Amino acid sequence: MTKTYNKLVRDRIPEIIASDGKTCTVEVLSDSRCLQMLDAKLTEELEEYQESKSLEELADLLEVLRAVVRARGWTWGELEQARREKAAQRGGFEKKLLLKEVREK
Repeated sequence: MTKTYNKLVRDRIPEIIASDGKTCTVEVLSDSRCLQMLDAKLTEELEEYQESKSLEELADLLEVLRAVVRARGWTWGELEQARREKAAQRGGFEKKLLLKEVREK
């Protein structure tokens, strides 16, 4: 029986599959194709977190985010700096504010 996936997986997945006595076919992606697949993986991991609300799924989302940062040629420090700047300008989410409506004067 063969199951088709066509999705980006973590580096050790082929090794884990082999240790289960199975075989798999993998392809090494070009940088541009990898970035496309990482963007899709972000959506996949976010959906999985939304379903489970688990720390493990949130960790998966973070790992994909780290990969996207690297694939786009940024550093984690640059991402953190952008986050700090935005937080300084617009605030964070500590106050738990829900914007209900805005009226024109």
